[in-house]
Amino acid sequence: MSLLPLFDLSLRGRATQVALEFAPPGGALVTCTFGNLEARSNRLAHLLRARGLKAGDRLAFFLQNRIEVIDLWLAGVKLGLIVVPVNVLYRERELKHILTDSAPTAVVTSRDLAAFIPPGVAIWDVEALAAEAAANPDTRVAIPADADTPVSLIYTSGTTGASKGAVLTQGNFATNALTLVTAWGISAADRFLCALPLFHVHGLGNGVHCWLLSGCRMRLHERFEHARAAAWFEDFRPTLFFGVPAMFVRLLELPPEQARAVGGRLRLAVSGSAPLPAEVHEKFRQLYGSVILERYGMTETLMNVGNPYEGERRPGTVGLPLAHVAVKICDEAGSPVADGTSGELWVKGPNVCAGYWRRPEATAAAWRDGWFRTGDIGVRAADGYITLQGRRSDLIISGGFNIYPREIEELILERPGVREATVVGAPDPVRGEVPVAYVVVDDTAFDEGAAVAHLRTQLASFKQPKAFVRVPALPRTALGKVQKHLLPKWQA
Repeated sequence: MSLLPLFDLSLRGRATQVALEFAPPGGALVTCTFGNLEARSNRLAHLLRARGLKAGDRLAFFLQNRIEVIDLWLAGVKLGLIVVPVNVLYRERELKHILTDSAPTAVVTSRDLAAFIPPGVAIWDVEALAAEAAANPDTRVAIPADADTPVSLIYTSGTTGASKGAVLTQGNFATNALTLVTAWGISAADRFLCALPLFHVHGLGNGVHCWLLSGCRMRLHERFEHARAAAWFEDFRPTLFFGVPAMFVRLLELPPEQARAVGGRLRLAVSGSAPLPAEVHEKFRQLYGSVILERYGMTETLMNVGNPYEGERRPGTVGLPLAHVAVKICDEAGSPVADGTSGELWVKGPNVCAGYWRRPEATAAAWRDGWFRTGDIGVRAADGYITLQGRRSDLIISGGFNIYPREIEELILERPGVREATVVGAPDPVRGEVPVAYVVVDDTAFDEGAAVAHLRTQLASFKQPKAFVRVPALPRTALGKVQKHLLPKWQA
């Protein structure tokens, strides 16, 4: 199953229908039909082919949400390229690793972001690229593809802090979209408000693909802005909204009358990318009169589990396995555990990626007998509902973004005067969790201000420690492993 025949239900079948509204900050609303998107991506495909790109080549983008991201994705699908989305919050260390590992022909970016790209990487300015593409023919350029054709490398951190590229195929994205559109009843009649970043699988894998398959109307914003969200909901009047828990926390700030009006039009609100507190789930229901549907997915697998559209959306749980996924909960030996017993979630299905890019050992470690080991710990109730309890590793999820402490710890340990360091996730009412660093230091040699300044140049903003907590020693086991649960609790 390849993507283009599914996209053609809209690109060709709904060519005259308004597909997309883009609201650039401070600019006029831009509107495109599905036919416009077909023509734009065809012109870009002609240009990319003329620049020497061919099937299997990587092309990265380092961009905020904008229409050109949609153009790039569609052109990439048509040419059989492997598109590499890069988080716009990443900085020197992260960018250098991802761009070295994926070895793209070029990175498409904007003038304000180009300075962050490390030397030696070809940079294509997005506006210049779009202007040049506009002079090309709008006839369809496409190569044959199937479910196994790689379409994207999306990087997800590993427990050692080394980011790995999940090789996602056209079949992965197609299966995911078909399942969600069916399970959530998404149709051309929906109005979808999208403020999720399109460099993330939540916005790209769920948002863009459900929109293109269903033919609904999408309003795209560059980023979520809680101060303007009320006006967005009032102006566009969406029936469909995908968000992360931090967005729903902010939406609780709307006045009750306004929230109730939004909720009356909102057919479905979906939360993912991080655990949704049951308290937020209930407060949103009371304020909006709409029950959030929480689901569970990963970069490597797209969607695995979800609360039902028709049926109980149980607070604190991620629901039931989706139609295309098999799920089992296993102990450390890989044997299934009884309901009510905690274990690691293993999944299998056409949603699971083809492996990690140029990482055969990591791929072999993550798969066993066709099952993908998620690293997530959970428990299944007798009626099948699954509740997540944390990570097998020490993953921190902050505002929907994954943070692995080891990467931050290594940078802190490079600073003068630091003898030991460990990073843990601390509860945060908006972002869910934030990283906090515990350090054993020589007070005469350690400069906290200099350490903070250094980390800002090396890491994305969401990975910056919220605080440095000085302790006389890190609690360790007899084998030297840090016992993070014994660290003193940090409070803002």
